[in-house]
Amino acid sequence: MATQLSDAELQSILDFTIGLARRAGEVMLEGSEKIRESGATDEKKNSVDLVTEYDVKVEQLVIGELSKAYPTFKFIGEETFAAGGYKRPEMTDEPTFCVDPIDGTTNFVHGFPHACISLGLIVARRPVLGVIYNPFLDQLYTARKGHGAFLSSPHSALPVLAAPRRLPLARPRPLPSLGQGLLGIEWGSDRSREMVEKKGDSFKRLAGNPAEGVEGGRMAHSLRSYGSAALNYAMVAQGGLDLYWEIGCWPWDICAGAVIVQEAGGFVAGGHGAPLDNDVNEDVLWGRKHIVVRAIGDTETEKGVDAQKRIIREMYETVADFDPK
Repeated sequence: MATQLSDAELQSILDFTIGLARRAGEVMLEGSEKIRESGATDEKKNSVDLVTEYDVKVEQLVIGELSKAYPTFKFIGEETFAAGGYKRPEMTDEPTFCVDPIDGTTNFVHGFPHACISLGLIVARRPVLGVIYNPFLDQLYTARKGHGAFLSSPHSALPVLAAPRRLPLARPRPLPSLGQGLLGIEWGSDRSREMVEKKGDSFKRLAGNPAEGVEGGRMAHSLRSYGSAALNYAMVAQGGLDLYWEIGCWPWDICAGAVIVQEAGGFVAGGHGAPLDNDVNEDVLWGRKHIVVRAIGDTETEKGVDAQKRIIREMYETVADFDPK
């Protein structure tokens, strides 16, 4: 089949995946209380890399519905990938759904209301469509390439919240440096000594006061962890986070979010030394090192995209460069 999809086809797929994400959200809400009552969780790699029966149920729902509606499309999902021994599949130019059934499983297990389904579509090895839905807060983020990104609360009785609002929610502000930023970070599931020390040292420099002895300190306004890569991306798109940095993500964690961020005027990059071209290609999807910056308003001396690249370079200078396990 042709590797490109028309605008009409993409809009139809977006409408379908929005409905599917909302159905998945109902399953998540149904399961959250039962999981907390029973404590029924399993481990993947270690005691903080959790999976529940509802991760599997949601993925089975999504696979089943997508395969019926789009039988020729390929599929990459977290739980099926884990079951296959984390062996990277060969990616082609064909349309490929990329799904995390529950991103933020630890939050889901503990009743912390920041968990979502993340559903993206890749065509010609690049994300072109994204849906992120957090049913606990009724926050639905959507985007398709070239048509903007939006946030709505479909169950809200308030029309202003139920209707899609274009992202970012406010006019983009300048961002002079990391020191004026609210930055998204995550510890991740790898808690080895090497990983904890490198991330911990990076976080110390991001938050620390150089005038009080923190060498290389940027003294950012603060650091935030949502416990969900997809929701961190969504918050950058919204404008609530200025930047999100992570090492250890997989394609399903960031695929939908990358489209939403880009369509909200944000900038997506890989690890140290990666091209600053905002091209979320196959290497970026599988690179497992990610920096994403919100839309930044122009100033008299600097264009927004130049400011985004400057902030990314400042981040590279501050945080450690290492490979995830």
